[in-house]
Amino acid sequence: MSAVPMPLQSVFDTGPWSLHHLARVEQALSQWVGVDAPAGLGDAMRYAVLDGGKRLRPLLVLAAHEAAGSAGASAEGGAQAADRAAMDDAALRAACAVELIHAYSLVHDDMPCMDNDVLRRGKPTVHVKFGEAAALLAGDALQAFAFELLTPGGSDIPAVTQATLCRLLAHAAGSAGMAGGQAIDLASVGVALTEDQLRRMHLLKTGALLQGSVLMGAVCGRASPTAYQALSDYGAAMGLAFQVVDDILDVVADSATLGKTAGKDAAADKPTYVSLLGLQQAQAHAQDLLAQAHAALARSGLPDTRALAALADMVVRRSY
Repeated sequence: MSAVPMPLQSVFDTGPWSLHHLARVEQALSQWVGVDAPAGLGDAMRYAVLDGGKRLRPLLVLAAHEAAGSAGASAEGGAQAADRAAMDDAALRAACAVELIHAYSLVHDDMPCMDNDVLRRGKPTVHVKFGEAAALLAGDALQAFAFELLTPGGSDIPAVTQATLCRLLAHAAGSAGMAGGQAIDLASVGVALTEDQLRRMHLLKTGALLQGSVLMGAVCGRASPTAYQALSDYGAAMGLAFQVVDDILDVVADSATLGKTAGKDAAADKPTYVSLLGLQQAQAHAQDLLAQAHAALARSGLPDTRALAALADMVVRRSY
């Protein structure tokens, strides 16, 4: 009797997949970021972006692009192959753009007017290395360049796709997303928040950009409405899980492991999932959110979501 083939979803080696896409992203960022920027601005931009970080957001874009695209993959003629190449380009640009937005937010968050941190990714923060004025400008330039990347001149990427990607990224980064969440965070120092209030803050501050990364990849993969909604639910659950785990690590890990200052949330009297729920309940909540993310992938109807599932696992099980 012959062995029954294992389902496609059951086996996935995330190592080679991640290394392949990380190399693509790193090469593109190195090629694009800070080139020809005047008066040392490019050096500060490149310092903020290159040679550091997990690149989770770019990986989410590329994983969602592959998952959504796998539903329509078939033998292709010349026109279909050209369209796929254009959407592959759009996905790589979206992956880099979302990392630029993330990097700019870290540059600004670390400054004395915000979190006043001196360590990021195991090295001095940008304002420590280059000065506050240069750090402010570097963040501004990274934000602007993100949208420039999404709208290349003379590209085969459809204009409607370019516009949709810009809208998703702007929404995730603006007052309805990351910036709004940061505003709530700054206003909540020393304030006792309810779990619903804390959840809203983190869904905006951290979750929106992670969810937006997934949705940008879904657009590049031409996801169906059903798959798009499921991927949106996955992104929301996984994005919130990231922040819950971040709160846990701020308590249980040290600065050398984290690559940033440990214990700063407690020192600043900021509300966190650990301060609200306790460590064990926060850990259980992260596992529940991971289960929600996997359930969303299961109802997406997509044939291969293994990379997205592996990334969600990585988020919850990470140690830094």
